[in-house]
Amino acid sequence: MEITKKTDGDIMTMNVVGRVDTTTAPELSAALKLDGIKDFTLDISGVSYMSSAGLRCLLMAQKAMMASGGQMRIAGVQPVVKEVLDITGFSDILQLV
Repeated sequence: MEITKKTDGDIMTMNVVGRVDTTTAPELSAALKLDGIKDFTLDISGVSYMSSAGLRCLLMAQKAMMASGGQMRIAGVQPVVKEVLDITGFSDILQLV
């Protein structure tokens, strides 16, 4: 998995490429420490697979952003990942763009 970030003040865009599973989720979780970020876009257009460990990372980031008054968007959701988000109900609680 590859993670790249672009930050401009309190605005961040993060791109994730690869598989998000139990092996790579800790790396994603560490990257999703969003202290001081108020506007966050997570581009997962390069994610080919997401396990429940990856879903947990998304949920924790969403909760942290809401607690700080920030906004989080998930961009570039591929059909295979969208299906997982739909089945689990995460499509209803995450802002997909």
